[in-house]
Amino acid sequence: MTRPVGDLRPSKIIGVHLSYPSRVEEYAARTPDEPSYFLKPPTALAGHGDEIVRPRGCRYLNYEGEVAVIVGRRMKRVREEEALAHVEAYTAANDFGVHDFRHADRGSMLRVKGQDGFCPLGPALADEAEVDPTDLALRTYVNGELVQEGSTRELLWPIAYMLADLSRLITLEPGDVLLSGTPANSRPVEPGDVVEVEVEGIGRLSNRVVEGSEELAPPGVMPADSPNARHVALAVPEETA
Repeated sequence: MTRPVGDLRPSKIIGVHLSYPSRVEEYAARTPDEPSYFLKPPTALAGHGDEIVRPRGCRYLNYEGEVAVIVGRRMKRVREEEALAHVEAYTAANDFGVHDFRHADRGSMLRVKGQDGFCPLGPALADEAEVDPTDLALRTYVNGELVQEGSTRELLWPIAYMLADLSRLITLEPGDVLLSGTPANSRPVEPGDVVEVEVEGIGRLSNRVVEGSEELAPPGVMPADSPNARHVALAVPEETA
């Protein structure tokens, strides 16, 4: 059974950096020993059909198709074998990030990943009892063209592991969201592009990118084109970016 996502009110949205081998290989990175995480604020939440705003002056707004996990019961120091019993639902997510702000925030990625609307979920929540989170096919499309493909079978750490890991030190509350990571081939999109994330058996999340209506103005850091931004956005070696 599926339910709408409109009444979802997470206290926190947690993303994981590298969790698919294809993504590690794409960046020629070292396979991490353990997952590392970042936060997106609840104000980043958006829904199926909502427009995603690329701020004026930015070039590198990237999609990242993911499987989202919705916590249903409070989790504090929950063991891995018990973690999935605390899940309420699963859905598709798009972990948007604007890499023109890679030089800001000293690694927290708040302005990269946390801007308003940068975490659309949907189109509906699938009850955990009807979903096998260890075998979910994931696909991302831009203007109807397949650009990302993966499966939760490939995750470096199972969803249950990540939930248990987090709950050792951070209490997860009902409604909190874990974004389980993205496979290779995250790339920038342009205003007018339609990005769709499909989780097989759950549905297809669709969002159109639009240009911001106002110029960014001080105070605060401004977007910048940098080798690091191009490295992350385009998956090219930083020394040649």
